[in-house]
Amino acid sequence: MREITLSQAVNEALAEEMRRDETVFIIGEDVAEAGTPFKVLSGLVEEFGTSRVVDTPIAEPGFMGIAVGAAMTGTRPVVDLMFGDFIYLIMDQLCNQAAKTHYMSGGKLNVPLVLRTNLGATRRSAAQHSQSLHALVAHIPGLKVALPSSAYEAKGLMKTAIRDDNPVVIFEDKLMYQDKAPVPEEEYLIPFGEAKVLREGSDITLIGTSSMVQVCQKAAEALEAEGIFAEVIDPRTIVPLDEATLLASAKKTSRVIVVDEGHQSFGVTGEIASRINEKAFYHLDAPVLRMGAMDVPVPFSPALEDITVPTPEGVVENARRLVRGEMIHAA
Repeated sequence: MREITLSQAVNEALAEEMRRDETVFIIGEDVAEAGTPFKVLSGLVEEFGTSRVVDTPIAEPGFMGIAVGAAMTGTRPVVDLMFGDFIYLIMDQLCNQAAKTHYMSGGKLNVPLVLRTNLGATRRSAAQHSQSLHALVAHIPGLKVALPSSAYEAKGLMKTAIRDDNPVVIFEDKLMYQDKAPVPEEEYLIPFGEAKVLREGSDITLIGTSSMVQVCQKAAEALEAEGIFAEVIDPRTIVPLDEATLLASAKKTSRVIVVDEGHQSFGVTGEIASRINEKAFYHLDAPVLRMGAMDVPVPFSPALEDITVPTPEGVVENARRLVRGEMIHAA
């Protein structure tokens, strides 16, 4: 099977869906001529023209509102939000309008809209361009939230999102755009709410989201050299969340670490950990451990930034201690 980058996978998914369905269009800042700052959309305007790859002014609330209205009246917009940090600017359009319209119209209106944006620190972009804010929108009923961990997931989840009749938010890790993975040339979709067990194990479960999947994979490899066999799971979507797969693994291994790049407090790690504690409590040999980003603004200093997010070494150390039966308190 061929290998392509995550950037190429997203580009392919969008091109295929735009060819398949003429109601699909892309709107956002620098999406046409520049192909976004990360060049993910390069070449699409040449094929589909400026009526379907639409450059906008620097006015996030405005173009998000346009997209919500367009979705309500029969099209399938893909909104490109240059940085995930800018999601604060569109919260009313996303969370009060897109998320609630189907409910408030008694099911008469749908908002089949995709918001694609990014997350992730350690890119030296400082506090306003490095946040991982997926927990904010996962808190809002009516929105679906996907977190691709590789090029394969990025393409399959994007195609599923575009065909969904509900608003979907996809967060891509900006450090992974050039990472390659096997991606089939034939069409495929990844259903929402189906986690993927990437590595079978018997001693401990490592649940990672987005780029933290790679962190968990590296930790599992290091642990295996020590005779500790970790199961690694990628939820792929946090809304809907595949509880069944996570609970089955927790019951199997009796120990769990949840790793996410969002801030530790009130985040994705806490939600997943609490569900496992509630529904698999009597199968656990230790409390579920959470590993998220420090509860600080992301520093610009590389030396400081690098210690704010979970690392494979940190996961390995915590897994060792859990397997040894030591009590660990979340920071």
